[in-house]
Formats: sequence, structure tokens, C-alpha cells
Amino acid sequence: MNIYSKKQKWKLFLLFIALIIGVSSFVITNNLTKKLSIEERKKVEMWALGMRQLSALDIEGKDYTFILEVIKNNETVPVILTNKEGKIISSRNLDVDKENDQKYLAKQLAKMKKDNDPIEIILLDGNKNFIYYKESILLTRLFYFPIIQLGVILLFLLVSYVAFSSSRKAEQNQVWVGMSKETAHQLGTPTSSLLASVELLKLKNAEEKIVIELEKDVHRLEVITERFSKIGSKPKLTKQDVVGVLINAVKYIKARSSQKVNFEFNFSENDKVFVPFNSSLFEWVIENLCKNSIDSMEGQGNITINIDDRIQYLFIDIIDDGKGIAKSKYKTIFQPGYTTKQRGWGLGLSLSKRIVEIYHEGKIFVNYSEVDKGTNMRIVLKK
Repeated sequence: MNIYSKKQKWKLFLLFIALIIGVSSFVITNNLTKKLSIEERKKVEMWALGMRQLSALDIEGKDYTFILEVIKNNETVPVILTNKEGKIISSRNLDVDKENDQKYLAKQLAKMKKDNDPIEIILLDGNKNFIYYKESILLTRLFYFPIIQLGVILLFLLVSYVAFSSSRKAEQNQVWVGMSKETAHQLGTPTSSLLASVELLKLKNAEEKIVIELEKDVHRLEVITERFSKIGSKPKLTKQDVVGVLINAVKYIKARSSQKVNFEFNFSENDKVFVPFNSSLFEWVIENLCKNSIDSMEGQGNITINIDDRIQYLFIDIIDDGKGIAKSKYKTIFQPGYTTKQRGWGLGLSLSKRIVEIYHEGKIFVNYSEVDKGTNMRIVLKK
């Protein structure tokens, strides 16, 4: 089991534990809220009973201390007493500063009617009063507590996920930088040796054609070394003609691909479109995209390169008529290690994405694709 798999299991485990805690807390608090709601209903009914008995008492010579105590002890549940016509007689446990505000009382009464059924009081003379009530502030807070708690748990999970993701990205960046620097270092020594060998062949008057081809290969190794050395640090961007870089990249790929691959441009070699970019790294992106298109077409088909020059952005589309990409894979293809080929590490598109989006602050994505019909890969650069 690799480290990544272990981390994924830890993430799922923490998520599972957090969900259990959240759901358990929600269920327990919800049950407690229901029980307290029933208790408050009983308290109001007791309060109503006291009011009913108080209205039936002959005040002279009777001890009604207990009944008054029952009425007085309601210090938490907001209640409003009305007559049968709905006129407010009195209220209790509402905002003291607004107890004479009829609009406020009417608004509270409407809410109470909506929340709970009234408790009826039949008076001695046969008339009826009604007690309306709503949950106490304590019960209301308790009702919202599990929701707040669940929100806190979700926030904790979100922060944990971001922390894990940031840690993973940081590790990936370290791997990218380390691998790139090491590759550049390893390529540097044999490239220098080959360069010295080419110069030695020139002095010995070796066959010119062989020397020229060797020079081309050595120059290519120097370009590759330079590219890998720049992956470790943000390269300097200079405003250059993107048309020339596109044509050079296509020429290089065309010379090393099948004659059955046809390259088309919607622009002229004489066109000039200036964009800030690093030519060495950007040429690498174009080469990667063209290679993927050729592999998708199995060495036979058409590749069209379009440029759409706008005020703030430049759009570059590389279109092929190859196998296409399923919509579910539009983002997956840019992940390191993803490949449909038997050979290769699956780093081409991942490197391309890094170069375009991190170093050039642009965008690279699948503009559209259809299985067995082709793909349009789009690069967006800021002008």
C-alpha cells in the first residue's frame, strides 16, 4: 500500500468519524428538544389550569397562594392571553420594552398561532379565554444548536480537506522540482561531452552530413535540459511572436511523424501576434499536444491549429480527428500518471498544464471532444 492510499484511507476515516459525531449529536439534541417542547406545553397547561381555577375562586376567605405561585413560576415560556374575540388581555415573558406595543403583540400572537395550538380556559360565567404560547429562548437555542454544530463539523471537514490537499500539492511540487532539477543535472554532463565530440569531429573533417545531424541532436538535448531546469523556478516571460514558436514546434513534430499526418494553420507564417511567454517552455506544450493528437489518430489524420486574437486574451486551438475523449475524462487527463498508452509516464499533459497555468497564468483545457470524432484542446494566454 503506497503513502497516497494510506492518506486517502485516513481522510475517509476522519470523515466517517465526523459524520457519526455530527449525526449522533443532531439526533440526541433533536430528541431532547422534543422532550423539552412537551414539558413546556405541560407548563403552559399548568399555567392555564391555575388561571382557570383562579377565575373560579371566591377570593374572600380562600387560600389561592399555590395557584398564584403556579402562575408566577412561568418565567421562561412566552404566552399571550386573549378573549374569545381574539383581543389580547395580557402577556408574559415577552420583550418588556414592547409589552404595550400592540403591533408587536399582534405579530407575536400571529407567530404563536402558527407554531402551537391554543389552550382553552372556560371561565365561571361560561366565557372562554385562550392562551397562546411559543417556545422559550432556551428551547429555540437548543433547536438551532445541532444545526450550528453540524455546520462547525462541516467547516472542520472543509478546513481539514484543504489542509490535506495543500499538503499533497506541496509534496507534488517538491517532487516536480526535484525530478526536474535532477533530470537537467543528469542531462548536462553527457550533453557537454557530445558537444565536445562534435567539435572534435569537425577538426577531423568528418562527413559534414553526420556532423550536422549530431549538432541538431545535441542542440535538442540542450533545449530539453533548459526546459527541465526551468520547471523548478518561475521562468521570465517576454513579449514574443507566438506564431513563430507555433510554426517551429509543428515543424519539429512534422519532421518526426508519419507522412500521413497533415498539419493545417488558419494563419499565415507572416502574421505577428505578440504575447508574454517563455518560448522554450511554451514550445514544449505545443509539442506535447501535437504528439497526443498524433497518437490519438494512430499516425494518420489531420491536425488543425487555430489562433483567435482578442483584445485581452489569445486563444490557441489544436484540433485533431482522432479517437476523442470521454466527457468524464476531461479533467482526469491532466492528472500526473494518467495515460492510455502502453509506454510513457503520463506526464505530458500534466507538465503542459503546469507550464500554462502556473508559469504563464493562462488556461489549458478540453474545449470540446467527441469519441471517435476528434478533440479540440484550447490554450488561453493573457495578452
